[in-house]
Formats: sequence, structure tokens, C-alpha cells
Amino acid sequence: MRRIVIISSIFLVAFIELLFSNQFLIMPWGGDDLPDLKNPRLIVKKKERKLEVFDGDKLIKTYKIALGSSPVGDKEIEGDGKTPEGEFYIFTKNPKSRFYLSLGVSYPNIEDAKRGLENNLINQEEHDEIVKAINEKKMPLQKTKLGGEIYIHGDGNLTDWTEGCIALHNSDMKELFDVIEIKTPVNILP
Repeated sequence: MRRIVIISSIFLVAFIELLFSNQFLIMPWGGDDLPDLKNPRLIVKKKERKLEVFDGDKLIKTYKIALGSSPVGDKEIEGDGKTPEGEFYIFTKNPKSRFYLSLGVSYPNIEDAKRGLENNLINQEEHDEIVKAINEKKMPLQKTKLGGEIYIHGDGNLTDWTEGCIALHNSDMKELFDVIEIKTPVNILP
């Protein structure tokens, strides 16, 4: 019996050391806080269900994420359950989100507006308003047939469940929220 306890203890210690030595493993309690970032940028890899935080070219931390309920492909219209793909930026920080905390992603972008105009999903005025907002790094129109209100937010990352947003565990979202500023670039890859 004593031998089993000793062997079990050795395995437990080895497992804990492995957990703490892996900088890319996301701890359920949040792990280390993010440092202050001089040149932050976010890369979302949809297929891998990862959000990477960079300071310039240096990878700082990777988080596990959940996506929209229909995660394959680029967002096309309101209600399709897809997470958009492309180049965006953070346009707002919401400390009172119904999903814990949230960072607004600047969807639709100029490419989305062009596609929407070509497919008669938006009119010229809506297109021009989106382009103007993007050029000024402000909030683009959020209530068009293209969809909108895409956020990086909390409330869980165990399965794809959002309407197109990017969801993290609440402790991870708190870390991100505390250091990411408005206008931080966000690149969402397939």
C-alpha cells in the first residue's frame, strides 16, 4: 500500500511540473497575468481554436477559445453563426458585458462592406458609413444584414456556442481585458 502511495505521489508531482512548464497550456484558474504590452496584436486561429497575444513579433500567450455555432467559413450575413475572418481592430471595451467582459471587434470591415454592397445586402450609404468608421478606427455599423456585434468575450470556451463571437474562459478574458487597448489589431484566420 505504501509503495502505491509513493508511486502515485511521484506521478502527481511529475504531472504538476509538466503543467507549469508548458507555457501554452491554459490553466483553468488563469495562469500568469499578461505583462504590459508595448505593441499588442491579437491573432485568432479559428481551426486551432486559439487566440494568440503578441507584443510586436513576440508571442506572449495563447488562449483556448470557442467560436460561433457554425465556425467554418467567413461570416456572410446576420444570424449565420459564423465568426468573421480578416483584419480588424478593437473598437470598444465593455466592462459590463452580459458575457462577463468584452472587447468589440470592428466587423464589418471594408472588404465585408464591399461584398455586402455587391450582393445588395447593404446600400451605398451603409457601405460609405462602414468605410468611414474603419478609416477613422471607430465602431462600424453594427445593425445591417451583414451582421455585427462581434466581440471577444468571456463565459466559456468548452464548445462552439456563440453567434459569431470569440469566447474565452472568464479568467483568461480578465487577463486580456486588462491589457488590450482600443485600436489593438486583430487578425482572424480560418
